[in-house]
Amino acid sequence: MNIVCDKALLSSAIDGVSKAVTLRSSIPALEGILLKAEGFQLTLTGYDLEMGITTTIEANVRQAGEIVLSAKLLGDMVRRLPSGEVSIYTNESGNATIKGGVAEFDILAMSASDYPDLPTPGADHTLTIKAGMLRGMIEKTLYAVSQDDKKPAHTGELFAIEEDKLTVVALDGYRLAIVERPVQAEKHIRIIIPAKTLTEINKLLGDDEDDVRISANRRFVVFNSGNYTILSRLIEGEFLNYANVIPNGCKTRVVLETRDFIDTIERASLIITERLKNPLRILFDASGKVTVRCQTNLGKVVDEFSAQVEGDPVEIGFNNRYLLDALRNARCEKVVLELSGPLSPVKILPEEGEDFIYLVLPVRFKND
Repeated sequence: MNIVCDKALLSSAIDGVSKAVTLRSSIPALEGILLKAEGFQLTLTGYDLEMGITTTIEANVRQAGEIVLSAKLLGDMVRRLPSGEVSIYTNESGNATIKGGVAEFDILAMSASDYPDLPTPGADHTLTIKAGMLRGMIEKTLYAVSQDDKKPAHTGELFAIEEDKLTVVALDGYRLAIVERPVQAEKHIRIIIPAKTLTEINKLLGDDEDDVRISANRRFVVFNSGNYTILSRLIEGEFLNYANVIPNGCKTRVVLETRDFIDTIERASLIITERLKNPLRILFDASGKVTVRCQTNLGKVVDEFSAQVEGDPVEIGFNNRYLLDALRNARCEKVVLELSGPLSPVKILPEEGEDFIYLVLPVRFKND
């Protein structure tokens, strides 16, 4: 193989596909990037047996071929080369030479035959969505994905695709995040996409108005965005029937400034540590006050702010982090809290529109 390409394009492509490269593997080739040169382009692939990322850049291909190079080493070398053109070529001994300007590296190359083939997903086109819309849906829900492997289905997000809408759901047993958007889909399918895949997709999405093609079947999902193709295995298992846990109606309705609530919780959280945990006691009073209390061995705090409170007064315990995650990801000036009692899930909604539905489970006080 012998190619010459632009350093900036190559560095960006290496960074992109490296997101699917495993740091340690029993298959050494998987710690590398597969480079394939043919025609007028260079194709780079990263793969960790669960997710594969492929991208193509323009290149002057003097000799076609394919090799595998250490992802970390290649990335570090190209990043430190001077701007301009980079050449990569291999010799008969199996070494690769990476050259830019007067700088030249010789490193060991691995045979492309040692690199596992990416699976052929056989997935049909399911829908096309704007990158900005998909990015927003992922960002508003990813915080609620479970970190507990005991329920594998909840370590990913449910994509419920219908002919006229896409619903993305994440939950971890303590909070629930739902975002729904109108789309035009080719078919109806429910799939669970690993959180890692969605995290990396979000980093690779282009401008908001760029189209993202999603193809899916029961085993795989494929995202095509710009020059990138991201293939991922899906998570098997049953996702919770989330519609059954969303409360209908409420006894108390609160409209408040999101920033006021966040600031108050952050101040109260100063006396909460990993070792000294205690729930926040939050009183929603019909007089229009929200009072936040907390006490640990570090001390105690009382804080309050004004809000519109309708219905019965109620005091509820919350995990500070779970409540903060929901409020920060709401990304709107005002939110509505719908409460049905001290032990019922709290529904958090935007004041206007139907941008999201968040649920946060309350914490039972020890003396209750």
